[in-house]
Amino acid sequence: MKTTTVLIAIATAVGVAQSPNAVTTGKAYAFEAVASGVYYATSTGTMVTGSNNVAVVGDRDVLVVDTGTSPAAARAFVEDLKLVTTKPIRYVVNTHFHYDHTDGNQVYAGKADIIAHEYVKFAIDKLDVLHREPFQTSQLTNVPARITTLTKRIGDEKDPQQKAALERQLAVAQRGWEELKEIRPTPPNVTYSTKKVVNLGGRDVQLLFLGRGHTNGDTVVYLPKEKIVATGDLMESQIAYMGDAQFDEWIATLESLKKLDWDLDLPGHGSPFKEKTRVTAFQGYLSDLVSQGRALKQQGRTAEDTARVVDLTKYKDSFPQIQGPGADIRGVRRLYQWLDEKPAK
Repeated sequence: MKTTTVLIAIATAVGVAQSPNAVTTGKAYAFEAVASGVYYATSTGTMVTGSNNVAVVGDRDVLVVDTGTSPAAARAFVEDLKLVTTKPIRYVVNTHFHYDHTDGNQVYAGKADIIAHEYVKFAIDKLDVLHREPFQTSQLTNVPARITTLTKRIGDEKDPQQKAALERQLAVAQRGWEELKEIRPTPPNVTYSTKKVVNLGGRDVQLLFLGRGHTNGDTVVYLPKEKIVATGDLMESQIAYMGDAQFDEWIATLESLKKLDWDLDLPGHGSPFKEKTRVTAFQGYLSDLVSQGRALKQQGRTAEDTARVVDLTKYKDSFPQIQGPGADIRGVRRLYQWLDEKPAK
């Protein structure tokens, strides 16, 4: 395995300041040392990995945050992690139940404690997670569509370099599709309801349930000494998937997140960020989505119509992925369902 340690910029595309931290690169993951013994792991692009992960190294044990989109991704993570520590992975935390954070669980089962909020166990046990959103669209629909699109583009491409790049992308997509067949949904074997503290030897890690939001069971991993939080998809540096959202509670939970004493957020997707103003901006985004969505629904507009016309472009400075009006249809469908669940005022 080739390993390099370099100084790199992390995801400047989302407006996050360049990082001066050392990065150790393995085959599938790059590990940015954001603090002593704390690593933020992102994909190198050689395979489909899912969410960004975090590794926290104590004097005795290692705690890993989230397990990726497949057993193959989890195995690659375990192997690449050896580049920065040889200590054993004793604890694994699922920040929530979505596939790209939990579908590597089976690799750790019986070897480490898999810890999550109690709702995560319920969801993996009871919700048939491989036949519902977000797995349904993100994996079962989008991956075959991507393979088809790449295959056509390769056939049409005349430039040899461009063609080779497309062929590499196709190989990653095809391998990722095959790797899905190995998944056996594996729930956590340790759950908690409000707070759990894990000691790694000389280092305590707090697991906090601050309230429902992105899902009904989001964990914030908190390192008070280092003033670091790992927030999964409760707070990303970009606009999160909203298909399981509790919109009003999400806004309130983010307020609780802001009250924690932290200087760095390691999100499940996107890039590390320091400014709590980004959290405030996402609270505004959620609030405006709800108010516009409610008004459009009352006008008789369908979820599909609302997803096309809802205008949240005022937040594009905080979230550059916003290019114009519109929102993810899965989030808007959930918004309509959520509005129906709310008592009439």
